[in-house]
Amino acid sequence: MSPTSVATLNAQAGTAARQLAARTGAATRQRSPTAAFLLLASLTVSFLAGSSAPTPLYPVYMAQWGLSPLTITLIFGIYALAVLLALLTAGRLSDHLGRKPVLLAATLAQAATMLLFATATSAAGLLLARVVQGVTTGAALGAIGAALIDLSKAKGAVANAVAPPFGTATGAVIGGVLVQYLPLPMHLVYAVFGVLFLLQAVGLTYFAESVSPRSGVLASLKPQLKLPAATRGPLLLAAPALVAVWSLAGFYGSLGPMLVGSMLGSSTPLLGGLALFVLAASGGIAIVLLQHREPKELMKLGVATLLVGVGIAVATLPYKSIGLFFLGTAIAGVGFGAAFQGAVRIVVPSAAPHERAGVLSIVFTICYIAMGAPAVVAGWAIAEHYGNLIEAARAFGVVVMVLAGLALLGQASRDFATK
Repeated sequence: MSPTSVATLNAQAGTAARQLAARTGAATRQRSPTAAFLLLASLTVSFLAGSSAPTPLYPVYMAQWGLSPLTITLIFGIYALAVLLALLTAGRLSDHLGRKPVLLAATLAQAATMLLFATATSAAGLLLARVVQGVTTGAALGAIGAALIDLSKAKGAVANAVAPPFGTATGAVIGGVLVQYLPLPMHLVYAVFGVLFLLQAVGLTYFAESVSPRSGVLASLKPQLKLPAATRGPLLLAAPALVAVWSLAGFYGSLGPMLVGSMLGSSTPLLGGLALFVLAASGGIAIVLLQHREPKELMKLGVATLLVGVGIAVATLPYKSIGLFFLGTAIAGVGFGAAFQGAVRIVVPSAAPHERAGVLSIVFTICYIAMGAPAVVAGWAIAEHYGNLIEAARAFGVVVMVLAGLALLGQASRDFATK
């Protein structure tokens, strides 16, 4: 055989080997859609857990740095504002760049954010960390949610609803345990989440892209609230429920620790995160148990249950009956989970694949406005008007009940009009 023939055969063998390796690598990366789905769901959990991890520390910051309730709600509220701005600008980015690069960058940025929290020495440091955390969370939420639905339309919609409350609950309780029982209370919780984000970033390197890159990356960064025609009606139906449930979540996330501490006469971090944990965990459990119900039925059940639960919690505040307060909180959490799941399942699956990240970003925009603005107003009311946390909480609870009642009436009137 001539040297030329040998060289040709070697070249062909090398090409075949490279093609086989490429196919093997691609198969390895795409071998387990279940693993990819679980990784994506875990990202939502960890992002939201990281956002609620500071909650048990708020009383500690207040005691050590002399922060007021208004300052705490501003620290909480600026996170919601940062998420909102990111959703409006970067929420559709993954529809153009692809899910993987957006998620990898956001996850690494979240790890860096934990370092900002751990090294903060004042309210200004916390505000900076919350802004960066909000921006990276907002950039990631639409991409995660869309990628989940890319993998499975039905399971993805459920995961988009169940992961946020479980993440919020996990962050609150993990933060409380680490702060109360382990050393370095103002640093350890952030170190734990920082390591988790780094591990998830490694996992994302094996994630198979689910959409093809498209042109218009720079144009996608232009803030807009443009909805595909197919999703406008569903979002109009879901919006009142979203506002009601997320305004309550904002209150529990910002002032919940102080409220529980006032009722119990104790400011221990674990108890501080317990109210948010009960609200979010019961919401997550409700999503899992009720996932087979029709979306519209879920929203009705959700706002009705929210109305009852908040009513019980508000009624117990003057008597400082902590057991009944947590019972009402758990019932309200069921309403949170049911209504939020129903809203997501009504709106997002009706969008085309290349529109889902943008649509989900608009859904979360509504959620974060409802979560941030009322919490800051409540903090201002305590500082400037009521001067009493219990009275401010009662007023806030009444507002949430009115919102839930209006959402319930709106759905009933639409049902009546369609008959």
